[in-house]
Formats: sequence, structure tokens, C-alpha cells
Amino acid sequence: MAKKQFKAESKRLLELMINSIYTNREIFLRELISNASDATDKRYYNALHEGKSGLNRDELSIELAVDKEARTLTVSDHGCGMTKEELEQNLGTIAKSGSLDFKQNNETAKEDVDIIGQFGVGFYAAFMVAKHVEVTSRSMEGDEAWCWRSDGADGYTVTPAERAECGTAIVLTLKDNTEQDNYDEFLQEYRLRGIVTKYSDYIRYPIRMPVEKSRMVEGSDKDAEGKDKTPEYESYTEVETLNSMVPIWKKRKGEVSEEEYDRFYQDKFYDYEAPLKVITSSTEGLATYNALLFIPARAPYNYYSRDFEKGLQLYSSGVLIMDKCADLLPDHFSFVRGIVDSQDLSLNISREMLQHDRQLKLIEGSLEKKIKNELESLLKNDREKYETFFKEFGLQLKYGIYSSYGGAKDLLADLLLYTTSAEKKYATLKEYRDRMKEDQKYIYYAAGESAAKLDVMPQNERLKEQGYEILYLTDDIDEFTLKAMREYDGKEFKSTSDDDLGIDNESEKEEIKKQNEDNKDLLACVKDALGDRVSAVVLTSRLKSYPVCLTAKGQISLEMEKVLNSMPAPEEGKIKAERVLEINAAHPVFAALQKLYPGDEEKVRSYAEILYTQALLIEGIPVEDPIAYTNAVCALMTGE
Repeated sequence: MAKKQFKAESKRLLELMINSIYTNREIFLRELISNASDATDKRYYNALHEGKSGLNRDELSIELAVDKEARTLTVSDHGCGMTKEELEQNLGTIAKSGSLDFKQNNETAKEDVDIIGQFGVGFYAAFMVAKHVEVTSRSMEGDEAWCWRSDGADGYTVTPAERAECGTAIVLTLKDNTEQDNYDEFLQEYRLRGIVTKYSDYIRYPIRMPVEKSRMVEGSDKDAEGKDKTPEYESYTEVETLNSMVPIWKKRKGEVSEEEYDRFYQDKFYDYEAPLKVITSSTEGLATYNALLFIPARAPYNYYSRDFEKGLQLYSSGVLIMDKCADLLPDHFSFVRGIVDSQDLSLNISREMLQHDRQLKLIEGSLEKKIKNELESLLKNDREKYETFFKEFGLQLKYGIYSSYGGAKDLLADLLLYTTSAEKKYATLKEYRDRMKEDQKYIYYAAGESAAKLDVMPQNERLKEQGYEILYLTDDIDEFTLKAMREYDGKEFKSTSDDDLGIDNESEKEEIKKQNEDNKDLLACVKDALGDRVSAVVLTSRLKSYPVCLTAKGQISLEMEKVLNSMPAPEEGKIKAERVLEINAAHPVFAALQKLYPGDEEKVRSYAEILYTQALLIEGIPVEDPIAYTNAVCALMTGE
């Protein structure tokens, strides 16, 4: 029979499709199995539609067979099969899809069947590994069988054939091996089993393959006298089902035990620990999908690094489409692992890359809300477990608010935890807000290395004495997060190092203002001694027992300065906050300075250096000249 040419595309297009669209050759088997599943679904649906009974899904298997000598791999099914015309229409025209036509013409079939292949090019993935392809098919509508043959882009033939029952058998004659490519791997049982398990484990029909096994020859372990001897073994072939067929995420939650979920998670995601939380979700409507999500008990070793790759496994009707689909998770929930299975996603022709369409965004938005609600429930009902989660992944929630410039605060703010001065343990922002004093203007916070160090910081002393609670920020991202949020429940965040803490009455404000005015020459002398290391020297009422502290003016705090400068240095140099040296007007140290000025400006300058260095030490900022500081202290002790 004369060879026919492909109707729609040229040889060049077929070559591009085979070599470029698919980036991983092993998915050819996924495509052929998915097509076989579609054909079986169509037969099953048509039988139901016509009122026929007797069909059993377990009997409608998909079979794989290997002939190593002939170097062939056969994929066969008991599906609806194709007529001669359908062979030419579906296989002779690239991008012609019988599955898509069936789905469009049978809207009521959605609940009964899963049509996986919709774009008609999956079959041609066979040519990535095969130099010759034969498709023998018999339609359930007739008694004739036909064989479609092709060596690739040069065309195809369709000839009469023999087949006892309806269905399709695809025989691939594999390409010859080269130095770069080993096509024999697709003749190995373990390799085929691995591909099926990876991509097609949840196809609803059994995928079967004859597997070679070994067994001891009966009686060969004993000699004629009944004594033990080295046994003999023989090979035999047994047909095995390679896929599990029923996805765990499509079962009702009550049908799956906690141990089964834990084992599935540990096996699927290679984690030695059980998950901290299991989240199941099944929705229909604008976004139809099943999801099984897990919150790990611990952050992966590379989670807070650029090497970490977020994403959920994406399935379409039980067929793996993408191992890590990043578009299904917002960054602030990137720690979640799991699976999403949807039959409604718009996939491009390769099934490897997703169209960034509205459907995918709907699923992402739905999952985001579900995860947030589950975390809130965990926080409310199992505080200890939630705190365990937060210690591992709280940084990511904080980063989510900061990176969105506060846009995600409504979603994430109530999930944040901070140690506070009141109870020395974690509190939510809502708990802090509920405990605020009636006249409290701000939510106070202090940022530093640890809660223990912040608890004794000079700036916090007066606030604590007056009964105001302080959030202790100990992560580098914390202050940036609060600045991005700006406020919570109508209350502005205020650093304990800010100028006006809102706790002084008018008479106190006037008093400290007068003291600064009366001592402006002395303060100017101290400022002159310190030069541009500080932007100002002022008297303060914020301190109680401490003589001095450092604060900062403007948007960059001292803690933010430390964090920013710990990063790779920018070309323009180090970040520097506008430092302010604040002196306790009621402390004996200030009285000592008043005695020295005017008259002994040199000693004032020496004392200024000591006080400034002490303020640096309190803040945990490296001392600029430790030798000069040591000499100054020694001189003070000896009265020189």
C-alpha cells in the first residue's frame, strides 16, 4: 500500500516536536499508557451509556510486553479501539485528538471517566525512542482490524490486520543504541516498572507486565538419601500488576489511617519523620481538584537557601504531570509538600509545562486559604505543635509579609509568634493586643540578638517598670516585617528606641526639653568629641538606672544597620544609621559631667569616649578602638 503523508505538518515540525517539546524521553510510556486509559474509559462509558452490563474495570487491563531479541516494547489495551478512518484521523493528523473530541461531545461523561489526553500529540512521543511504530486496532463498533505503520516524519500506511477483540496494541521497535543514548533501558523490567510507578501509578485500570522470577526447583535441596545439598533454581514468568490504581488522596479521610498518611508521606517525599500536619482538600466548581498536603516536622537542610525548590506534585487524573509545580504554592507557604490532582487544568501539548491560566491561579488561591485555615486551627487547638511548626518555618511567614511590602499581612499576621517581656514565652499579636493597657498608644518592640539580652536593655527599663509589654524581635527579618506591616488592629508598631514612646506627660516633656536647653553647651562639647559618629547628643527621660544608651533617627535602626551590614557589602559601602547618644539626666554620671564643664573640657571629651563605647557595648556593636577605651578606663581608675 502506498505510504501516506501526514496531513497537517511537515517533517520538520514532527522532528521539532519529538526532539524539543519533550525534555525527558521516559515520558513516552506515560503518554501511551494515558492514551490506553482514555480508550478504556471511552469503552466503559459507552457501555454504561448504552445500558450494557458485564464490563469489569479490573478486567480492562493495560498490558506491557517486552521482546528483547526483537527489541520491541508493546503497549496494549482493551479499550474502544479505532476504525480505519479514526486511525487516519487521530494518528495521521498531528494535534488531532480523539480524546478531546470525545470530551467535548460528551459533557455528561465527566463523572464516569477521566480523559487524560486532550491534545493528540502524546502518541508521537513514541518516536523519541522508536524507529518504527505499529498500531493495530479494532473498533468496538465493527469486526475489522487495521494496522497503522510509520517510521516517523516520512509518512505512514494503513493496512488490514487481525485482532480477536476490540482494543489497540502499539508495538515500538526501539532505536539503535549510540554512544550517547542507551535505548535498551526501555527493555528492562525494573526500568519500565519505575516509569509506571513514577508517572502512572494511579491510572484506574491495572497495568500488567510479565515479570521474570526465580524459584528453587522442588526437592533440589535434598539428595537421594535426604541430606541437604546446594539447591537448583529455575526461572519462570509471572504477570504482575505494576500500579496501585487508587490514589490515597481520592479516598475519604475517614478511610485512611494516620499511620497510612504518615507512611505515604515518608515514602513519597523521603522524610524520616512523620509530618507535623496532614491537610486534605477536595473541591468542585470553578477549581476542581483533590489535594493531599503535608506540613513537615522539620525544615529541610537547604530550606532557607537558594538551592531549595518549592512546589507540589501535579497530577492530571492520576497521571504525574510535574514533580514540583511551583505555581501552586505562594512563597510564604513554600514549606508545604504534597499532591494536587485535577482533571480540569489547561495543559500545553507536552503535558510538562503548564499554561499560566486562570484555572491554575484559582487552585493556588484555594490552597492558600486552606493552608492558612489549617494553621490557624493548629494554633488554636494544639499550641505546642504549632509552636514546633513556627520554630521551623516562622521565618518564612515573616518573610512573606516583608517581601509583599505588607500586602500579605492580613493573611499571615495572626500566624506570627513573638516572645514578649510579660511572660517570656511566645504570644500572638492578637494576644498582645488583648493585653494592652487602656491608655497604650503603641505596640512596643525591641530588636536584638536574644530575648535574654533584650530583657535587660536600658531602653526597655522604663516601659517595663510602667507595665507596658514589649515584643522581643530576635530574627534578622523581624524588624523589617513589622515596618512592612506598619500597624496591627489599629495600633502602630513602635521601637523602644524611638524618640517619643508616648508615655511622658506634658510636664515631663517640658522638663526634659528645659534640661536639654540648659545644658546645650555641655552636650555640644560631647557631640564635638564624638564627631560624625553620632548625629546628636541629648538628655533623655527613657532611662532609669542606666547612664547612657544609643538610639537612631530615621528609618534605619541600629539593629537594621547590623543586619544589612552582615550581608555582602554594596558598592557604595556600609549602611549606617543616624546614631543618637542619649544620656540619663538623673544619673550621677551626668552630674559628674556638669562638674567638669566648663573648665575641664579635655576630661569631658575623654568621658564622652567612654560613654559612647559603653553604649556600643550595650547594643552589641563592635567597639571601634578597644585599646583607646581600655586606656581611658584605666586613666579614670587611677585618677590621671
